Amino acid sequence: MTKFLLSVHVIAAILAIGPVAVAASMFPPAARRALATGPGDDSGHGGDDPDPTGTLRLLHRICRVYAVVGVVVPVFGFATASEMGVLGSAWLIVSILLTTLAALVLAALVLPAQSALLDGSAGAERAARLGMVTGLFNLLWAAVTVLMIVRPGSTTGA
Repeated sequence: MTKFLLSVHVIAAILAIGPVAVAASMFPPAARRALATGPGDDSGHGGDDPDPTGTLRLLHRICRVYAVVGVVVPVFGFATASEMGVLGSAWLIVSILLTTLAALVLAALVLPAQSALLDGSAGAERAARLGMVTGLFNLLWAAVTVLMIVRPGSTTGA
């Protein structure tokens, strides 16, 4: 059962967190390009994207949908950790805290900033700040991934 739970946990992490990380990272530069061209600007300064607002909406939708799907990751993570008997391990507790922080950054900072940029209530400064916050979100997930692989002090043999 442990191998099944771990497999679902890892596959869910790849398929749910990966798209959020990529789409969230693509959003700030796309927003800066969209802001540079402005609405109705067909001067060609916006790059190769004929519909920058549509691109932003798609990236935002990917982030929202996969954020919800991503709830599967900690659910199967807890099930796997329980099955392995490592719920009290320091590396897992730190991973849980970092995962919680990443979820909060996404829900409280990334998604609202994306929405503000989409509805036109934010400018280039907000897009730049979003890039920084998105980098923090991705850094938190990278740290969780390293902890899941390295598992310092783990007695599970890896």
